[in-house]
Amino acid sequence: MRPRTWWLLGALTVLTVASIAVYATTDRQAEIAAKGQQVMPFDLDRTTHRFAKSPTGGTQTVVSDDTDDTQQIRLIRDHLTEEATRFEAGDYGDPASIHGREMPGLRQLEQGHQAVDVHYAETPTGAQITYTTTDASMVTALHAWFDAQISDHGDHAS
Repeated sequence: MRPRTWWLLGALTVLTVASIAVYATTDRQAEIAAKGQQVMPFDLDRTTHRFAKSPTGGTQTVVSDDTDDTQQIRLIRDHLTEEATRFEAGDYGDPASIHGREMPGLRQLEQGHQAVDVHYAETPTGAQITYTTTDASMVTALHAWFDAQISDHGDHAS
């Protein structure tokens, strides 16, 4: 084959792989949104998840996109209050039911939950859970767990 033919073939392959990856990601995000509606009482299209990593863990925040939507704010707070209690006890069943049992970091968080301090707090438009640990392997697990959620939730997370 001529060099130009190889170049075209290579470019076509890259575009095909990229298209498949985008489709798979979009398909996965739609699946996650559907499963999320069964677990999270608030409206994913009216709220935003934020995941901020820190050297000792990180903070997961959920906020109402409309600062005056008191119903969404209440639903967020109720849900995160319950989740913080479960996470502190090593129960990560809700994220597993949404993202799957093989979600990065999930198994480590379940097994090592005693090494992670879980703290719930209200924010003006929602609530947050802060995870703190001195165990480097748990920090790695939390960061992997955050990354998986950001990827899976797509436009609903940052």
